[in-house]
Amino acid sequence: MAPTLLPGDWLLVDPKALRSASAPRVGELVLHHDPRAPDRLLVKRVAAVEAGRLVVLGDARDASTDSRTFGPIDSPLVIGRPWFRYWPPGRLGRLRSLPAA
Repeated sequence: MAPTLLPGDWLLVDPKALRSASAPRVGELVLHHDPRAPDRLLVKRVAAVEAGRLVVLGDARDASTDSRTFGPIDSPLVIGRPWFRYWPPGRLGRLRSLPAA
């Protein structure tokens, strides 16, 4: 997810942000279970919303395992929306969504 996220970044995730509203919007970050290994968590950006399923992509397209590998994900796999980086101190701050293309 570089440059948005780097190894060692610690995030706060709002589990209610995506449940009270409609489906995640294109450009938003989501934390979700990896459909191939449910114990593994991934942070990806929503690239498209298709009939209750999400196409998610990493920001570093050349190095990302995302919907191009495992296909669209079901909405119930989404845990919440990462919204704030609290570690390391030099990268402290809110995470931004990208505008829809």
